Amino acid sequence: MLETVQEGERRVLRFSGTLDAEAAARDWAAAQDAARGAYVLDAAGVTRLDAAGAALLAALPGEPEWREPRDDAARAALRRFREGLAAAKPAPSPAPLPFVARIGAAAIGRATQWRDATAFLGETVLTGGTLALRPWRLRLAELLRHLDEAGMRAFPLCILLGTLIGVILAFQSSIPMRQFGAEIFIPQLVAISLTRELGPLLAGIVLAGRTASAYAAELGTMKVNEEVDALTTMGLDPMAWLVVPRVLAAGLVMPVLSLVMIVTGMAGMALVMASLGYPPVTVASQVRQWLQLGDLAGGLAKALAFGLAIGFIGCRAGLGAGRGPRAVGDAATAAVVGGIVALVVLDGVFAVLFFRLGW
Repeated sequence: MLETVQEGERRVLRFSGTLDAEAAARDWAAAQDAARGAYVLDAAGVTRLDAAGAALLAALPGEPEWREPRDDAARAALRRFREGLAAAKPAPSPAPLPFVARIGAAAIGRATQWRDATAFLGETVLTGGTLALRPWRLRLAELLRHLDEAGMRAFPLCILLGTLIGVILAFQSSIPMRQFGAEIFIPQLVAISLTRELGPLLAGIVLAGRTASAYAAELGTMKVNEEVDALTTMGLDPMAWLVVPRVLAAGLVMPVLSLVMIVTGMAGMALVMASLGYPPVTVASQVRQWLQLGDLAGGLAKALAFGLAIGFIGCRAGLGAGRGPRAVGDAATAAVVGGIVALVVLDGVFAVLFFRLGW
């Protein structure tokens, strides 16, 4: 209950009884209006005080003369609230940087990320070389588990996509080739496209969507739960235990997935050619005539490089995850996006390399 009385030349704001959230909401505006000039804040009659009531008393303007509650519990609650308000305030937010300084800060941040990624790559290669010299230290069971998850469980998706891509390529290429009576060359076109380019690229996209995101989510969860720090505390190298088996598994399964994509794509193309009136013998003869072993070797070499890059990016995104609630999701997103970008960049590098080598 709030009363305003006059004692000589001073106004007294007298609170009594229970000062809880309901009373604070009722008397807040009146107390703010009455707290003008020099006044006395008399809370001696307060018998019960909660956080809302203490906030009402502490929020009154000016520097009044205090009369604390006579009740011990209410007096202790008010003192704790006032001491908390008087504690050190958090540091103010830094002033925004000028435009040129923001550009420099962004450049420095990007350079720091590239430096960390390069250091992570070097550590991965060094750990992999050490395990190659001491293969008994490699966790074979973990490697086989990742081979199953990244390879065997991706076979149905690769078979479906490969067949559909073969059918689509054959149908789409048959339309312009029919105008020149060149439908017989569809098997060569589809076979070379799948072997040299589309097979490894599509298998890489499948691996980036399935495996890189899984690596990032799993390692990101371990990072958030401080399991990676626990391994380091126990004297175990996280690179050897967590990163190398995953990167090695991704590199080993990619040529197999690429080969599955190529074979099923050719099977889909053969179905379309059969519908156009060309028997399987003719299709096989055309493929053998134009497709060379070097084409297959080049495609599988690209697939191996794609797999290693995707595995590395997935592990890097997972171990680089932050500590917040969105860390795992952001890591998975970064792994997929980074994996697909790496595929395109590496594909361009291989295209230039094969062109220079005349392959």
